[in-house]
Parts: sequence; structure tokens; C-alpha cells
Amino acid sequence: MTKGRGSARPDGPGQASSPAATASAIASKFHDAFALHQQGQLGVAEALYREILQLEPNHFDALHMLGLAALQKGNTQAGIDLVGRAIQANPTQPFAQVNMGNALRVLQRLEEALASYDRAVQVMPDFPDALYNRSIVLLELKRPEQALASAERTLALNPDHVGALNIRGNALRAIKREEDALASYDRALQLKPDFALALYNRGNTLLELKRSEEALASYDLALRLMPDDASALANRGNALLDLGRHEDALASYDRALQAKPDLALALNNRGGALLDLGRPETAASCFAKVLEVEPAYDYALGNMVYSRLLCCDWTQFAQHAGTVVKSVRAGGRACVPFQFLAIAASPADQLQCARIFANDKHPPARPPLWSGQRYEHDKIRVAYLSADFHDHATAYLMAELFECHDTRRFEVTAISYGPDEQDEMRARLRRSFHRFLDVRAKSDREVALALRELEIDIAVDLKGFTTYSRIGILAYRPAPIQVSYLGYPGTLGTDYFDYILADRHVIPEENQVDYAEKVVYLPGCYQVNDSKRKIATHTPTRAQLQLPEKGFVFCCFNNNYKITPEVFGIWMRLLSKVDGSVLWLIEGNAAVSRNLRKAAAQRGVAAERLVFAPRMKLEEHLARHRLADLFLDTLPYNAHTTASDALWAGLPVLTCMGSAFAGRVAASLLHAVGLPQLITRNLEEYEELALKLATTTEVLPSIRAKLTANPTALPLFDADRFRLHLESAFTQMWERQRRGEPPAGFSVGAQGSRI
Repeated sequence: MTKGRGSARPDGPGQASSPAATASAIASKFHDAFALHQQGQLGVAEALYREILQLEPNHFDALHMLGLAALQKGNTQAGIDLVGRAIQANPTQPFAQVNMGNALRVLQRLEEALASYDRAVQVMPDFPDALYNRSIVLLELKRPEQALASAERTLALNPDHVGALNIRGNALRAIKREEDALASYDRALQLKPDFALALYNRGNTLLELKRSEEALASYDLALRLMPDDASALANRGNALLDLGRHEDALASYDRALQAKPDLALALNNRGGALLDLGRPETAASCFAKVLEVEPAYDYALGNMVYSRLLCCDWTQFAQHAGTVVKSVRAGGRACVPFQFLAIAASPADQLQCARIFANDKHPPARPPLWSGQRYEHDKIRVAYLSADFHDHATAYLMAELFECHDTRRFEVTAISYGPDEQDEMRARLRRSFHRFLDVRAKSDREVALALRELEIDIAVDLKGFTTYSRIGILAYRPAPIQVSYLGYPGTLGTDYFDYILADRHVIPEENQVDYAEKVVYLPGCYQVNDSKRKIATHTPTRAQLQLPEKGFVFCCFNNNYKITPEVFGIWMRLLSKVDGSVLWLIEGNAAVSRNLRKAAAQRGVAAERLVFAPRMKLEEHLARHRLADLFLDTLPYNAHTTASDALWAGLPVLTCMGSAFAGRVAASLLHAVGLPQLITRNLEEYEELALKLATTTEVLPSIRAKLTANPTALPLFDADRFRLHLESAFTQMWERQRRGEPPAGFSVGAQGSRI
């Protein structure tokens, strides 16, 4: 371009140009600049815009387009400044407001971006671009209902706006209307079959609906259009994980990381897959990498600490545990609640952690499915929800209870969303229920609708925040009464669980403030037990189990993640003081024995004094308890089923009572078998009593004799007695609801009466 092209020419020597001539020249110059801009010649166009601004500093179009050029070149702040000057020159121009909003959104100044879109809509209420972009930023601000309304206003103006259909789907997903979301994506894809983002989001929705095969197909279609999209590859891995194809899932995560090595989503999900595969050491490395890439990534720190605990790797444990607790207290998403039980001992902190997680992952659905309708049934309808209706610890505790429910007064349904293992326990459980529903392939909403259609009076969740839990089902409020029991030893932190079943040992009255649910106290112990659990008649020899022929056998068959360095230090001091003694532990992953033997050596104990027991069938596992002398409990997370297994097999359990539910269960069990003398109040007392029991020959045999003389006579192992108490609790909940009264805590009397 020649110098001065398009510039105003003076009328003659020394004469100023007329305003009309200047305006004409500016218009011509802007026309040229705009054309060059459209052709992609940004540098030349910018020079012309600046020439215009020398002649007219507040020229709206030049300021606006110069700002857009800066934004196109990635100079976001410069673009914001220039577009802002344009808006000052002409505040009623909606296009500039939209572009300002877009620029602010790039800088994640979302509230300011929303204000810009709102100003554009005020000027031009039927401006689709403003409404569409407004819906995007509202979704990013986690205001899905408002985002949905804005997207639908866009679609009212342009029903074929595929971007708005996509955002509408995302908003519907966020408010748990997955089926409607799917229809919105499908409509977008009818209009634009190669809309990769809609295919990706459709896959996400199908995954939430438990339609994992279809989700995988949708991701694969999206990846044909964007083969290196790391997020699509990562979520494709999630679909494969849901299908049980763990190795294929890892391969998909690895492809995602090849495309984007620092994608925290893929690193985090890869760590989760490795945990599922029983490879926590490698998982811990994945989560550590997540924290390098994105230090505040949701739940990554807790995942790393927990993965290391699974390996008994206590590297910086105290430091990291302190950071987790501090973050949770500040409202951070640092740790999922189940992992937090092994990290933090405070029930108040556990409540905070549960609230954070539940609000993030399982917020209450609106409107609720049950909204006050009155059912007229001859029997109280109870549904138990679990993934563990098969050969699992929960089933081994509860099977007899299901069998002995009073069918004259109760109609009992199993809602099973776990694997159909076709084992003996599964068959036994199927026979014990009025109906047994396998809902693995159904979404949370579909299961909730089924509960509502069955007019279930009391829904009892047996999983809480444990592995494979689905409390999202009860987030829809399908039943008038919703109860948390057994599977999760703590509060769920939500307002859609009305009650938690407990006893006065696990939740003292002063701790009720730390529970979102109303506490219902059962007499004795809250934990039900099956008195039909078989113990193999054959007892192996010590030599067969690599135990010494002589010497005291301390034992702890708790999961390895419950072992903390403080408790392990006590155990090592006991081994040092009790000649010939050994510590018998469950064999976990390969890292466990390596790390614990190294830790023992560091504490002056020979590595061979730690003996690791391989996992085996329950009957045989119970039988080998006969070879141990004393079960040593852990803290802050006690033995639960492992403690009742030990007591059922006649093995004394020594515990230290903690602050929170998870650390008080063994004390409850010991009270229920009449052995409160094995409960200590602090770790110093715990160590002292353990040493005394190991070196005083007459005490433990008498305790063992008490446990083995007639175990079914002990309250802990009387399932029918427990059934009476539980049914009394259910009846009182039901009667209260029938009277229109809100949930309230109460106690069940020893014979099932109110006290």
C-alpha cells in the first residue's frame, strides 16, 4: 500500500479539509482496513485503524476492530483495553459488548464477562450471539438453570443453533436431566453430523446413564473427527473402565497423555484405573504428577496419600495429611470422604469433607421424586441398596438379617448395582428378598424412578462413599425415608439422608452435631452379624503358614491402608520387648511387604519377624485365626468386619478408641461380646496393655474361652435380636413420617421399645 492511500487531501496549500471531506476520507480508509482485516492482513489493517484514530481518537469502529485484531493475535489485555474504549465511545453497541465478554472469558474473568453479555442483551434482547455466549459463561459459573434458560432463549430465536443445542445439553446434564440432555445432543448431531464436541458430550452423558458401550461408540466417532483430542481420549478410558476393560482404559489414557502430556484429567483417571487394578504404587506416581501439573486438582492430594497408604509408603505422610486437613477446613476439594477417614480423626472435619464432596458430586436433584405423597400399604416397604450382594464382607455380615426379616410386617427389596458374580452368597441373598432387582445398567435417575414406582417407604443405603457407591440414586429423593447404614462409618453430609443407624459407642451424644443425619441409636452394637458364617474345621499348622512353631503371634488382618507409622511404631516396640514374637499381617500389593520390612529394620526389628498372610476363602481365613494370640487394632480407622471375624473365630481383639465413628467400631464390638477390658483410651494405654497380655499367660486363654464357649449366645452374633431392634427403628421412622413429623433422632429400647 502506498503511503497516504485513502488519507484526506487538503483543498489547497494551507487550507484545512472540510469536516465532510475528513469524514469521507475516514470512511474510505476504514473500508480498506476492514477489507484487509477480513483477508487476514492484520498488520496492515491495524496500521490503517491507527491512522483513523489519529484523525478521530474516539472512532468507534476503528477502536472496536483494532481491539478485535489484538484479540485475534492473542493480545487479550490490549484487546480488552481497545474494545473498552470503543464501548465508552458508543455504550449502546451490543456487538462490542459481546466481544468484550468473549475477551474477559478468555482471562477467566467470568462475572465481568457475564455483565458484558447482559448489557448486550439489554440493548438487543433478541441478540442470539449474546444469549448463546451468556449461556456458556453461566455454565462455567456453575449456574446451570440460568444457563439452560439462556440457551433456550437462543434456540427460540434460532432453533437450528447447534452450539446452543450443545450448551443446552451440558446445562441439562448439570441439573441431572441426562435423558433430556441426550435428546439435545442428538438434535445438534442431526443438524451437524460432524459436530465433534456434541459427540464428545453425548459420550459423557451416556457414560453417566451407565450406557457405557454407547458412550464408547460416541467417543470413537468424536475421535475420528479430532483424533488427538486428549479429553475425549481420557473420557473414552473412563467408558472402558466402566466396562471392566482396565488395560484398554490405560491404553486410552496413555494416548491422551501422548497428545497432551500434562493433561491432569488423564493423569488422574489413569491413577484411578491403576488403583482398580491393584497397582497403588504406580497410581501414587500418577497422582503425584497430577499435583505437579495442577497443584489444586480436585481430590488429587488425597488420592496420592491414600495410594501411598495402600503401599504402606509413609513418605511425608504427616505433612501431606496436615495439608489435606487444612484444605478441607478451608472448603477445598482435597480428598474424597472414604480416604479421609484414614487420614483425619476429627468427626467435625469428616463432616466438612463429606459436605464438600456430596455437594460437588451428588447434589440434591430438583424437584425431588417424592414430594410428600402418602402411601397406603399393608406392609412397610424397605429397599436395601448396595453393590455388595455377592461374596463380600457386607453380605457376610447381613445375610442372616435379610433372611429373618418379619415378612408379615415388612416387604424387603434388594437394589443391586454391583457385579452378578453367580456365587453361593449371591444365590443365598436372592432367596432372602421379596424382590431382587439388578440395576447395573440403569442410570441413577432410572433406579430412583424405580424406587418411586415401587412406593418404597424406607430406602437404606449400604455403601455411602465406599468403592462403587451410588448415593446419587438417593439424591433424587425417591423415598419418604432415606437411611445410611453399615457400609460407610461416618456422615454423608447431605440433607437427603434422614437417618444414620448407630450405637452410643460409635456416635456419642455429644458428637451428633457432626452428623448431617439424625442419629438413631440401636441397643448394644450397631453392626449386624451372620451367625451362620462357617469356619473350616481344619486348622493349618504354623509351619504351613510360615509362622514360628513357638512364640507369641500378634496379628492384624486389617487392610494395609489403615496402618499408620505411629501404630506401626508401637507394634515394633512390642516385638522388641516380647522375645520370639512375630507380627502377622495381610499380604497386600508387592510394595507392602517391602516397605513394612524396611520400616521394621529402621526400627531395629528383623524383617523376618513380619509374616504376610495371603488372601483366601473366608472359611479358611477364619480358621487360621486360631493360630494367632492377639489381634492388634489400628487407629484412626479401626477394624470393622475384620474385628467381628476375629471375635467370631475366638481371637481376642485389642483396640484403642478414637474420636470418630471409624475409630470406635471395635470398641462397640467388644462391648457386644462382653470384653470392655480390651478397649483402651489412648495409644500409650494400648501399648501397655498389649505388652501385658503378651507376657501374662493366664489372661488371653480365659478371654478366648469366653468367645468360643457359645458365640451365638453373645449379643453381637444374635442376628434375630438385632432384627427386632432394626425393625423397631424402621417402624418408628415410618410412624413419624406418617404423622407428618420431620426426622428426629431417637433410641430403640433393648426389647425393641422406645426409650
